[in-house]
Amino acid sequence: MGEPFKNLLGAREVHAAASHLARASADGRRGAFAADRFVKQALAGLAELEFKARAEHLADALEAALPGSFAAACDLIEAALAPARDHDADADAPPAASDAGLSGWIVWPLGEFVARRGLAEPERALAALHALTRRFSAEWAIRPFIAAHPELAFRTLAAWTRDPSAHVRRLVSEGSRPRLPWGRQLAALIADPRPTFPLLLALQDDPSPYVRRSVANHLNDVARDHPELVADWLHTHLPGASPERHALLRHASRSLIKAGHPRTLAAFGLGAAFLGTARFTVTPQHLTLGDSLALELELSSSASAPQRLVIDYVVHHVKASGASSPKVFKGWSCTLAPRQRLTLSKRHPVRPISTRRYYPGLHRVELQINGSVHAGASFHLRLAP
Repeated sequence: MGEPFKNLLGAREVHAAASHLARASADGRRGAFAADRFVKQALAGLAELEFKARAEHLADALEAALPGSFAAACDLIEAALAPARDHDADADAPPAASDAGLSGWIVWPLGEFVARRGLAEPERALAALHALTRRFSAEWAIRPFIAAHPELAFRTLAAWTRDPSAHVRRLVSEGSRPRLPWGRQLAALIADPRPTFPLLLALQDDPSPYVRRSVANHLNDVARDHPELVADWLHTHLPGASPERHALLRHASRSLIKAGHPRTLAAFGLGAAFLGTARFTVTPQHLTLGDSLALELELSSSASAPQRLVIDYVVHHVKASGASSPKVFKGWSCTLAPRQRLTLSKRHPVRPISTRRYYPGLHRVELQINGSVHAGASFHLRLAP
């Protein structure tokens, strides 16, 4: 088993941060950094905390050790940073610590410090986040500024869509996602995401795949609350799209396609009803938690023209109350020739995961073709042999 994820913010990172910040403050021009106080407070109780709590705990220690002047603290932090990762070739590389200065996961607590202390000086804070995101990501730290200073934040983000660094351009999209994982939800953008649309429009044809993936994930967030707005975006921006934009919009639409959203399917030429028969089987009929289902589908076309099909399946998981909760899973995509017969198969694991609790009972599985249910089967789940 690998090292726990939370150890990416451990004692080694604490000592490295103390060393780099102390070096940056050595000449006294940027204010003093209380390295010993930082290390003592940062290590106290750190081992017992999980990952996100560690970032917040280290931000507490930074607040106690950095200069009282926010501007001086930002000057010191920026002087302690490692050289920036500005090349697109570095964009997908995991954030890594550097002997040359602060970089990698330790930058998250630095961003948390800026978010806490910088709301009264937002221009200086945003400049600091611009520097930090080029060494890791400031996607979580920028969100309080979007909420508290939306006019300044959106003006700044608009300028950053033209930044030479792919990391800064990605921050524009990622930091303004309505429902960013691990991040504060932006209630105003959940209610109305349209203020971010000019930013996404500026970035959807970005030369960096790293940036375009963020735009796709942002639109997928929007689709959760406003599917018709995303469908409108597709019908506007799919016609004549480059292969890169087409791939971005397909990824952005993944949840709507799985849900069988009619206008989204139609935008990709997938809205037509399936003409033919579908025979769907699920085995075994009695399954023990930890095992896998075998799914088999036999399709037979009755159409005189090819049919583009997106095929998903819906597992209706039994809940504690005895009711069920549907979950859509990706099945297959294919083009079925006229009168063609086709057999497709796959395995579906039914294993314990952290995001779902299983309960015994009869589970229904429905086959969905181009958004419509065409067949179904079921299995009995037991939790132990």
